Amino acid sequence: MLRAALDARAPLEAVFYADDGSAHAHIAELLDRASAAGIRAYRLGPGVLERISDTVTPQRVLGLVGFIDVSLDAVTESSPLVLCVDVRDPGNLGAIIRSAHGAGAAGVICVEGTADCYNPKVVRSSAGALFHVPIVLARDTDAVLRELKDAGFRLIATVASDGEDYASFDWSGRVGIVFGNEANGLPPTLSSFLGQSVSIPMAKGAESLNVAMAASVLLFEVARRRRVAGTDSP
Repeated sequence: MLRAALDARAPLEAVFYADDGSAHAHIAELLDRASAAGIRAYRLGPGVLERISDTVTPQRVLGLVGFIDVSLDAVTESSPLVLCVDVRDPGNLGAIIRSAHGAGAAGVICVEGTADCYNPKVVRSSAGALFHVPIVLARDTDAVLRELKDAGFRLIATVASDGEDYASFDWSGRVGIVFGNEANGLPPTLSSFLGQSVSIPMAKGAESLNVAMAASVLLFEVARRRRVAGTDSP
């Protein structure tokens, strides 16, 4: 995670490490990189790291990183965008961010009800992608959707069934893919903003995919279309 933060030039303010007397070449390399970037490193005494970390068996190094979210205006020039509406599980949100990075999404927008992107579980499950994908934090879902529509985005609702098959869907132009709550999906109140919907066909007897897995399927389909078309945007 700290390597990813350094690679992305995230606002890393300090590094803390436990010197337990054993050789950790990867930590030494990380400390060298931090020092070269002007980031101060602090050696912790025995047992201190275990008390300040939120994991049972922490790694031997921690970092303090400033907030990295951006404004909505910063992501409205590119596509696709991922919108998370009431996605509450931190592991799901982190996995969505990771897939968004891997598929080349332009940004992830978290609106009301969605897990805090700075939750430690989100940060860890993003596997460093959090530092590479623009993240927007917004409270007013309607205001965000309205602004995106005004910017020329087609807002696509993801539904478990009865939507258009994602494999034959027209993903061209500026698109925002909207994912809802793990149990309840998207609220009906958003229907006026979401003109189209897509589903992932499932085998008989299967109900639906986990929201993070569904995001991966859809985002990499958009990325595949982009590669086939030989364009930087779908």
